[in-house]
Amino acid sequence: MVDTVNSLATRVHELLVGIMTNAAAGVMPGRDAAAGFQDVVARATVLGPDGTWLVAAGHASLAGLAIAHGQADQVVFHLDAAVAAGFNDCVALHGPPIRPLHADPRFRALYQRMRITAADLDEFLWLHREMQIMAQDAQTAAVDNIGRLDTGVSLLPQAPMPTREPNTPGVLITRIDLAASQTALQQTALKAEFQRSSGNTSLSLIDDSWDYVRARSDAWHADELDSRRLRAAEARAFVERPGADTTLVPCPPLGSIPYPG
Repeated sequence: MVDTVNSLATRVHELLVGIMTNAAAGVMPGRDAAAGFQDVVARATVLGPDGTWLVAAGHASLAGLAIAHGQADQVVFHLDAAVAAGFNDCVALHGPPIRPLHADPRFRALYQRMRITAADLDEFLWLHREMQIMAQDAQTAAVDNIGRLDTGVSLLPQAPMPTREPNTPGVLITRIDLAASQTALQQTALKAEFQRSSGNTSLSLIDDSWDYVRARSDAWHADELDSRRLRAAEARAFVERPGADTTLVPCPPLGSIPYPG
């Protein structure tokens, strides 16, 4: 099978979903994940300029794995390679896991090489904020579904992905990160929901005292909550700021971007 930009982007998405799903279960990413991203880098390199942003995506993901394992030198190595290939998510580099490296001269040097537009920075901020909101919504929904007696299955609504043409390809990397977060959270939520639903179905068949009135009430209440979450997700859609500058400039100074949370 011949590699394409789309097929390798899908592969990055799959790898990230696997890592996030395992992390939710308390499983640390291992050598298979690293090997997967190294393979993406090698295959994307063959695609030439069209695949350069995927080379950056692979190295950025390898840096993320290195962060999880406390390998500071590997973090810097892969981030340096990612920046060379177009990575410019300066918002991600203000996240809590990476802050200990802010004082490292090597990290500061690679950060200072990144360039971004004001319009792309707006989207980066939105993408990271949406990741945080999705995670919070998933936690809230899990709590809301505790004790439900109905057999319905609630979905976890997602805000629509931005469709604007980015000024820099680095935005595409973070869009994959968000899409992977959405997929992983939805899969985890659906698994729990199907378990609850099937459990309630089984209990209702063997328990003569099953509270069907309460089950119907739970279903109505769940439908109402689902509608609210859907409307809220739709309302969070990214909206471009009129007149946002599209000129490439250095990223804001380290420490000047408050990480969404």
